[in-house]
Amino acid sequence: MSIQCYSLVAGVDEVGRGPLAGDVVTAAVILDPQKPILGLADSKKLSEKKRNELSVLIKQNALSWSLGRASVLEIDQLNILHATMLAMKRAVEGLNIQPEHVLVDGNRCPIWTYSSHAVVKGDALFAQISAASIIAKVARDNEMIALDKQYPQYGFAAHKGYPTKAHVAALQEHGPLSCYRQSFKPVQSVLALWQGELQDEVK
Repeated sequence: MSIQCYSLVAGVDEVGRGPLAGDVVTAAVILDPQKPILGLADSKKLSEKKRNELSVLIKQNALSWSLGRASVLEIDQLNILHATMLAMKRAVEGLNIQPEHVLVDGNRCPIWTYSSHAVVKGDALFAQISAASIIAKVARDNEMIALDKQYPQYGFAAHKGYPTKAHVAALQEHGPLSCYRQSFKPVQSVLALWQGELQDEVK
């Protein structure tokens, strides 16, 4: 589908569907064709330093940008897919310029009234989606780094909440915090283990 007929096109992407902890964060970006930003790419293929630099440039030069999110509670209540769709909707609704068309990274769009279509691997194909993926990832990574300062024993700065071996081991040793997604199986397993140990102590 051609997007040439639209002058205000927003790109939307999410970060944080896979982690065991933290919100799922989304971003919507409408780029300014008069202010092209060099180096935009899939955020996962960029270094942390490059992402941080580009995030600043995007926010300075885009016509409009907005972050959206769904909380851990919403993820547990709705499931991660529906929570992600909700977060995407919030990101687009937060733009101070409403887009004529929305490009969504992935294989589905939220249920909304916007003209839109989904693009698989869109963060590598459309600059608008690349920009959204970058500012969403920088925002979420910074939240994980802040969480790491509060709870250094969990290693959030290193794994960003994803279920690495080190993370799962720390979770098993120290138990789940309120920022953990209780609907995710690794967290459920640890919760059951810790609840069992508490019951044994009571006995």
